[in-house]
Amino acid sequence: MEERRRSRWRKLDNAAQAFPAATDKKDTRVFRFYCQLNEPVDGDMLQEALDKTVEKYPVFQAVLRKGLFWFYLEHQDIRAIAAQETKKPCSRIYVPDAKRLLFEVTYYKNRINLEVFHALSDGTGAIRFLRELVKNYLLAVHSAEDLEDIPLEDESETLADFEEDSFSQYYSEGRPKGDKPGPRAYQLHGPKLERSDMEITEMIMPVSQVLKKARSYGVSMTVFLTSIFLCAIHEEMTPRQQRRPVTLMVPVNLRNYFPSSSMTNFWGWLEAGYRFRGETPFEDVLSSMKQFFEKELVKERVASRMNDYIRLEKNPFLRAVPLEIKNVFLQAGTRLRSGNITAIFSNVGKIKMPDIYEPYIRRFGVFTSTDRMQMCACSYRDELVLGFSSKLVSTNIQRNFCRMLKEEGIDCEISENVFPEQKNPMIYPGRQAFQWFSFVAIALAVLCVALNLMIDPDFLWSPFACGGALCLWVCGAVGYVKRRNILKNLMWQLVIGTVFCILWDWVTGWRGWSVDFVFPIAVLAVLLTMFIVAKRRHLETPEYLIYFIMASVLGLIPAVLYAADIVQVIYPSIMCAVICFLSLMRLLIFRFHDMILELQKKFRM
Repeated sequence: MEERRRSRWRKLDNAAQAFPAATDKKDTRVFRFYCQLNEPVDGDMLQEALDKTVEKYPVFQAVLRKGLFWFYLEHQDIRAIAAQETKKPCSRIYVPDAKRLLFEVTYYKNRINLEVFHALSDGTGAIRFLRELVKNYLLAVHSAEDLEDIPLEDESETLADFEEDSFSQYYSEGRPKGDKPGPRAYQLHGPKLERSDMEITEMIMPVSQVLKKARSYGVSMTVFLTSIFLCAIHEEMTPRQQRRPVTLMVPVNLRNYFPSSSMTNFWGWLEAGYRFRGETPFEDVLSSMKQFFEKELVKERVASRMNDYIRLEKNPFLRAVPLEIKNVFLQAGTRLRSGNITAIFSNVGKIKMPDIYEPYIRRFGVFTSTDRMQMCACSYRDELVLGFSSKLVSTNIQRNFCRMLKEEGIDCEISENVFPEQKNPMIYPGRQAFQWFSFVAIALAVLCVALNLMIDPDFLWSPFACGGALCLWVCGAVGYVKRRNILKNLMWQLVIGTVFCILWDWVTGWRGWSVDFVFPIAVLAVLLTMFIVAKRRHLETPEYLIYFIMASVLGLIPAVLYAADIVQVIYPSIMCAVICFLSLMRLLIFRFHDMILELQKKFRM
């Protein structure tokens, strides 16, 4: 257990780098696995089981933090709470600057839900966590029945195994580059749901029937379902739209090719596309997909694509680009890449539980947030569950899919969604206050311009008033956006406020008041405020240390300005430099190891 407690932070794996940047209100990048039991869920027992599961898999007990060049995950002793489900499925979990875990466990009627922000783990890691959670829950609820505690995984595995960055472990520079991105794909059309709303459809069918039909065609279940999905989409296309291929992104579990016990992300993907020409026989699509998967799902091809993913991350120039700039390009790259994809199909495979627990379990299921359409598949015993999530109001594609399965002789049943009634979400009161603040700032600027033109148009004082209003609005906007992290907010206010004051001083005829008084006094005020906030909120060392270092370093600048003969009034600058220098010395002497560790996290390239 000591080894687990010593691991405090880790870098994001390659597949997770884009998720924080690409997360928005339309796609939360959250996926859900659930286990439906044959009995109602007891919330207290589920909490007990969750505590036990997190103790075994502390890799999940992490928050997402920003460094200067990359995101990273940091262990936090925050207790995961099992709560009754009240929010929409796959609601937002990751909130920038908020210190919160990246997974949630909820329950509703007979279902235990595990929702995970994709930067934390992939489907394999989530299934492992959920299976352990369900086992612990059954042991707690049915303790009187003396259920045997059967290990589900290799008990000798350590936290280092769970946190292993398998991408870096198996990266090889010598491998050839993979294929270039495919052509722009057909995009789904029609009215779409707003924000994070999704149309969720679940289909249930016997695994044996699907396997039998797939084998009769000489293909795997994945190839069979991929072909059905392509044809279901094709039926909604016009002849003009058939100029572009229908392309499915198909995630590939890299653990099938490279041994790994990692519970972080370790997956790649294929782009399985087909260009339809009018009425296309289903067998033609099957044949094309069979050839495609046979060609691509070999270790050499999988390794080549994996190396392409990592090559950019290893590029020395890109590593040195600050994170905020990287995020812009990651967002642009994600949008550009999405043009090559029509929809997504993820087959997470078979979920197994020991026979002794099977009488208590009805089924497992999975679906995910999406900004388009995604189908996820998993099976338990002889039941295959397909979870469709879609932004489209229309469910024609799902209807086509179900009909085609029935035409193939497969008993397909559409399951009724089991979600609680959604209440109207509470509106954050600060948002409305900021909206009024913005309106008042604009109104004041317009009023000043109008008064200036009406009263004395020869003396233009209104631009200065508008500049003042702009300064206040920018500071207010930054304060609103960074409201979840007070110390970060203070640093932003210090930098922005100082820059505005220096510009104001320069525009109005340089008198030096911005560097003589404003800058040094502002640094000391921020440093004092940080000290008070850290004490009153009982912040842990990693939560405040980097901001104290930044403020103290900035506080040395007035001494440099004095040495350069820019500062005319020396007392505020000298006082600021002395206090900030002593603050840095205090950190170096009493918090040296913490300081080095924090700098390593923030400046890791």
